[in-house]
Amino acid sequence: MPSSQALLADVSVTPNLNSLPGAAALQSIANGVAAWALLIALVGLLAGAAMWAIGSHSGNYQQTYTGKRTLVASALASVLVGAAPALINFFFHLGQGVH
Repeated sequence: MPSSQALLADVSVTPNLNSLPGAAALQSIANGVAAWALLIALVGLLAGAAMWAIGSHSGNYQQTYTGKRTLVASALASVLVGAAPALINFFFHLGQGVH
């Protein structure tokens, strides 16, 4: 009976989008979700800027704070959408270095 360490040493993974049927459709879905996420972040950014401006001009500090928070959250969301593939690849390659 082989040891569990010998079984684990034989396992490897090499991501390849052409290995499974429907990979092009999944890539298209991922691109579409990213586009929707960016559009939602844009709407949030515009709404946050409007809330910030209205709150600032009316002296409503709570609305000003909420507008700033919404604007920053939307900006960070768009950064994450843009950086997501690089982050995933970074952590995948980091994980491949574990032996």
